[in-house]
Amino acid sequence: QVQLEESGGGLVQAGGSLRLSCAASGLTFSSHVMAWFRQGTGKEREFVAAISWNGGSLMYTDSVKGRFTISRDNAKNTVYLQMNSLKPEDTAVYSCAAREGSFRIPMMRPLDYTYWGQGTQVTVSS
Repeated sequence: QVQLEESGGGLVQAGGSLRLSCAASGLTFSSHVMAWFRQGTGKEREFVAAISWNGGSLMYTDSVKGRFTISRDNAKNTVYLQMNSLKPEDTAVYSCAAREGSFRIPMMRPLDYTYWGQGTQVTVSS
């Protein structure tokens, strides 16, 4: 049974930082592309970032480039999202996702991923 469990969300002021973690179990973590998505209230789920199996390839949505960093530790079966210079518009539920296979498009749609976590709330106050 595959499980993805996010942690690290919370309330932060604009300009602050948070680091999200997603611990995976029940899958061969090192053979999966990992990604972060987010969904604000009343909005569709949107792609944030993705990372290849070995961390050698990264992809970000334009709105977070230069502020967010995705990384992974295959020894710990964990993927991270370091979020700096947070803005109120970053407020959302952040979920991690996994899919087996190579790092190639399409990979920015929710349907491109097989496994999902429950999500963690990030709230950025102005």
